[in-house]
Amino acid sequence: VYDTGSCPNDRDDTIGTNKPFRDLAQGLATRGVAVLRYEKRTKQHQMLMALNPKLTVQEETIDDAVAAVDLLRKRSEVDPERVFVIGHSLGAMLVPAIAQQQPNACGFVCLAGNTRPLHTLIAEQTKYLVGADGQVTPEEQAHQEKILQQGALVDSDKLTEKTPRGDLPFAIPQAYWLHLKKYDVTSSAAGMTRPLMVLQGERDYQVTMKDFAGWKQALAGKKTVLFLSLIHI
Repeated sequence: VYDTGSCPNDRDDTIGTNKPFRDLAQGLATRGVAVLRYEKRTKQHQMLMALNPKLTVQEETIDDAVAAVDLLRKRSEVDPERVFVIGHSLGAMLVPAIAQQQPNACGFVCLAGNTRPLHTLIAEQTKYLVGADGQVTPEEQAHQEKILQQGALVDSDKLTEKTPRGDLPFAIPQAYWLHLKKYDVTSSAAGMTRPLMVLQGERDYQVTMKDFAGWKQALAGKKTVLFLSLIHI
């Protein structure tokens, strides 16, 4: 089962002409591994999701990943005792939560999963992008400062159900951020007992080796966990 990142992704994770999830699925299929991919709700039902003031990662990501495992286990072509969940980015961050709600998955894979808060990554990514060309324009500086202010609001005690959406990162509903503030990735991961593989790109600027170190620290000493970081030349 493939579960995607924080954007409204399709089942191929299409980015321009690139379709990395399709490529991964085809590669696994050549080895006899059946793969279920699906559009995120924020892709398939964009307006419905956008108009939901109570939207959280439960509805956006977790529910469908849990349901996907149940669906696959009912297929005659699939061994019900060998169903894995592969999460990418936000989906990887939520693997511990998915594991808590889906006892029938036999193992999990995290691809570039963050262990730091989502709004922290947004601020870090923005800083990287605005400075990538070696100069920061006044407009870019203003945008970066706005992102920092929005992230600080999420971190603060001022975040409530009445906080204006426009004051929050990407104008995502208050309920979404309040829900994420209660979710501790590393402590949830520490309680996992089923096999887990954590994969990280060493040059990834969106989810970095800091997050990879977070997984290592949370899962230290567990014999059912494999860590692998790769660098693309």
